[in-house]
Amino acid sequence: METRDDASGARRGTGRSVGGRRAFLAAASATAVGIVGTAGCLGTADRVRVLSAGSLAVALEETIGPAFESETELGYQGEYHGSTVVMRMIEEGTKHPDVVISADAELLRDRLYPGRTDWDVEFAANEVGIAYDPDTALGGRLAADEPWYEVVADADANELAISDPDLDPLGYRAVQLFELAERRHDLEGFRETMLERVYREPDESQLLTGVEAGNRACAVVYRNMAADHELPFRELPDAYNFGDPAHAETYATATYTTDEGYTTRGRPAVYSATVRADADNPDAGRAFVDFLLAESALLEERGLRVGDALPRSNGDVPEAIEP
Repeated sequence: METRDDASGARRGTGRSVGGRRAFLAAASATAVGIVGTAGCLGTADRVRVLSAGSLAVALEETIGPAFESETELGYQGEYHGSTVVMRMIEEGTKHPDVVISADAELLRDRLYPGRTDWDVEFAANEVGIAYDPDTALGGRLAADEPWYEVVADADANELAISDPDLDPLGYRAVQLFELAERRHDLEGFRETMLERVYREPDESQLLTGVEAGNRACAVVYRNMAADHELPFRELPDAYNFGDPAHAETYATATYTTDEGYTTRGRPAVYSATVRADADNPDAGRAFVDFLLAESALLEERGLRVGDALPRSNGDVPEAIEP
């Protein structure tokens, strides 16, 4: 087993004064409330609407959203899907959120730049591993620290779940994980064998439902998802867990092409957020993104990493929320 560097999980502040950030949030809240008052009825201006990667559903609903509402007096409304589905909804105009959050920063840029936004901010990182039920045969072997690839190679059909790789970065990272492990451990045909056996969950936020219900032994998930569901998490080597930027070149040697024809190369698991260029409530959107950048402790409490390299901006980030 390779050694791990946990320094990337160190807490980091944004370097901005608390008073300045609170003033910005208060101004955004006042602007939104003023619009509602002018309209004379309760509308969308008193809340922020967020369309996010499903792997953040629990963190946003239970921790970050309520904290944002408490600090700003703006409402929080979230909806969660695989990030590929999120991008498709924006492109097709079926959803009109203020804030878009992707589990793959490059996916967001490839699909939304330049017409729908011209900036984004990377605010947290994650890693891929295996959540499991220790009371199952496979889960017991994972808990006993047997080589994970030998354990999952013995899985019956549908005992191991992955997110659908055509709908979600976690899904295509699972496929890339199998490819990288095949090379590293000299496991001929491992990727294709696993893809024939796994259950592909179309709704990322439901990926662990079968494990919790006892219908499935394990699932390839992000670390924070296992923590959200209080399930054991089998860590994987940094060489293919997509959690260590030092291995970015290795990650990039694995690829996956979705059924839409989008080809992605492996890359570190980093979350990115932006506000749509034609958002209904851009002030509330910017306030929410600013809140994400400032409240790194809340993200870390949910099992995410916020290291020295984050937050990191790309494009023409509004001055009020520049990291």
